[in-house]
Amino acid sequence: MFKAPSDSSDSPGIEPQHAPRLAEANPIMTAADDVIVIVPTYNEAENLEAIAAAVRAHGYRLLVVDDGSPDGTGEIADELVSTDDGIAVLHRESKAGLGKAYAAGFARALELGGEVLCEMDADFSHDPADLPRLIAAIDEGADLAIGSRYVPGGGADDWPWHRKAISSGGNRYASLMLGIKVKDATAGFRAFRADAIRRLKPETCDASGYAFQVEMAWRASEAGLKITEVPIRFRDREAGTSKMSSSIAIEAMALVTRWGWQRRFGRSSRSVDQ
Repeated sequence: MFKAPSDSSDSPGIEPQHAPRLAEANPIMTAADDVIVIVPTYNEAENLEAIAAAVRAHGYRLLVVDDGSPDGTGEIADELVSTDDGIAVLHRESKAGLGKAYAAGFARALELGGEVLCEMDADFSHDPADLPRLIAAIDEGADLAIGSRYVPGGGADDWPWHRKAISSGGNRYASLMLGIKVKDATAGFRAFRADAIRRLKPETCDASGYAFQVEMAWRASEAGLKITEVPIRFRDREAGTSKMSSSIAIEAMALVTRWGWQRRFGRSSRSVDQ
């Protein structure tokens, strides 16, 4: 397991709306070892070894957050940890939702000294070859870099028209209700500056499912952080089973509606340092 440190788009990005952004004015170059890629897993035994190898090929550290997978994913993660000190695993007792898994992963990655924290699926729907482009966007000044299907150059080639319509419609609805200028707020392929995560407090998010991605994008926008959308080509998984369900989609729609109502007529439940 890797160790914690000692004590010693359409446009390049979305400019801050309120508070100053966290990024430095001058571009920097993040060392590969300062990047931690967080991959939540539930029954990803068929994919984990390959996705771990692809992440580690860049020199980035990997944190697997396994929600008690009954197919042995957690045991595979433990084997990987035993042979590679650039990999760590966080075992959770049961499946509690994507948002909760990421919140726990972010907390652990901060403890381990990550300076740039990435989100990525385990099933290769997000191409690990695109990780350096997300990191480059952070180095160029973004606080949050989103791998976006809905900016020029992005897309989802494997999807039928009705799935594209549902996804793009959901993103437009989130933008309308929440006032965010992010074209792919539901995207789960992201890189955050560590200070942005500290400020956004993901552990206080309402959403437990995929709406977590919308909530974090909204919080980032409201906090005035700089958001850059990097075009990616999303592809369907080839192995394993999708975790998307109608209940997850219903939760997302209900939460976005509630947040939009609160935004217009009442106090929001966001917990963000302004």
